[in-house]
Amino acid sequence: MMKRFVQLAFALAGASAGYYVGPKLFGVLLRSPLNFGEVPAPHWIGAILGAIILFVAAMWLADPIVSWIKWSEERLVKIPAADGLFGALGLIFGLIIAFLIQQPLSQLPNIPGVSRILPFVLSGFLGYIGFRVGYKKRDELITVFTLGRQSREKARQKEKQASAIQEHKILDTSVIIDGRIADICRTGFLEGTLVIPGFVLEELQHIADSSDLLKRNRGRRGLDILNKIQKELDVKVMIYEGDFEDIQEVDSKLVKLAKVLSGKVVTNDFNLNKVCELQGVKVLNINDLANAVKPVVLPGEEIHVQVIKDGKEHGQGVAYLDDGTMIVIEGGREFIGDEIDVLVTSVLQTSAGRMIFAKPKLLERAL
Repeated sequence: MMKRFVQLAFALAGASAGYYVGPKLFGVLLRSPLNFGEVPAPHWIGAILGAIILFVAAMWLADPIVSWIKWSEERLVKIPAADGLFGALGLIFGLIIAFLIQQPLSQLPNIPGVSRILPFVLSGFLGYIGFRVGYKKRDELITVFTLGRQSREKARQKEKQASAIQEHKILDTSVIIDGRIADICRTGFLEGTLVIPGFVLEELQHIADSSDLLKRNRGRRGLDILNKIQKELDVKVMIYEGDFEDIQEVDSKLVKLAKVLSGKVVTNDFNLNKVCELQGVKVLNINDLANAVKPVVLPGEEIHVQVIKDGKEHGQGVAYLDDGTMIVIEGGREFIGDEIDVLVTSVLQTSAGRMIFAKPKLLERAL
């Protein structure tokens, strides 16, 4: 295929040369002793003769030319991409400089022969110098580009950190009453601004003023937690005074506020978690965080527990780990009050918590 292409290129070059040289050549022959007479359509006759001559010549020259092309291709393929790229860039800059220099040189007195040769010599020299400089300085140029990219990446990281600091974390009533949010803020895992909506404070106040003792204690605990976060912890707290009067439910107001502030809702309410996911609002669930840092228990592991009470199903016993995780023991009712070894059969983990199902190791041995 390459050989045919070379022959075709030679034929086209011969036709082009013959088209322009043919009339002059026939004119010389017309004035010479070998007078062939006037040739009709000298341009086209010259093009045909030139194409035939160079096509015949290409039959002998095609193989060496193809070999040279393949050799050049192999050498170019072996050159690393970075070397070739920076060498080409250097060549381009060298040719641009040569073009700019040629403009003032054209104003010099015209010296026969020099004015025509000088531009080619200058272009070749500066192009070669540019290629060599680009090739030799490729490592330094790569470092320059890398430093620029690193500086841009650092700038983007700073912007992300700044946006993270300004990011709003909106607290709901359940997570304030729970109290673990204060411990999380103390450890520094929660960044940004804590937003306490005014309608959440009102709900806490109503709970604290409740006639029910349990609710009243829960409300007062929530208010104490807020005071602790504001006064004792190094956390930025913002009280959002606005309200959404057209919305009645507090959970719906939290979702709306999260959309307005482009923030995240911090909660341990399973239902609010699902509503936020459906509304496309980002949510941080304290229960998910607690489950994530609990010790991993895999099916087949052995645990030493104390059976505390009956389970919901017949024959079941219930035990608890130190972190409060419930363990449902099949056939554990007869061991109530005893400490036994159990084998984990399965683990159920959701946003509402985690449950471990197990069976007594004694029954396993009996089987």
